[in-house]
Amino acid sequence: MPNPFLSDEWMVDVRVIRAKYEGQTGKVAQSIRVNQVITDAPFGDGTVRAYVDTSSGDVVMELGELDAADVTVTTDYATARAMFVEGDQAAAMQAFMSGKIKVQGDMMKMMALQTAMPTDEATKAIAEEIKGITS
Repeated sequence: MPNPFLSDEWMVDVRVIRAKYEGQTGKVAQSIRVNQVITDAPFGDGTVRAYVDTSSGDVVMELGELDAADVTVTTDYATARAMFVEGDQAAAMQAFMSGKIKVQGDMMKMMALQTAMPTDEATKAIAEEIKGITS
């Protein structure tokens, strides 16, 4: 059953999907630790804090914050969903250019991450399964 993007229930489902493909994806070429502040979420107090950490070579996404993040990205829920679930890079660029995405920290690392993510079949399958569990 689909759950709202970044909700606790959604994260549980995402962990199951990632575990299913553990060891099958390519490694991430760029080490980056990103804190994300997502505003206007349709649940909780409206703000979700999450992070992405590729320092292990794998993409680790969890709720919470990293102590020593390279960069912090703040954006609204709809933009975050378009970027992370739909993989809509055009929406991401448009949101950045219009000020909907605010970046604090090492912008160069953030930009390098876009081309460092694996694009193998297992990674594509994970993305499709995540789309399928997201409302």
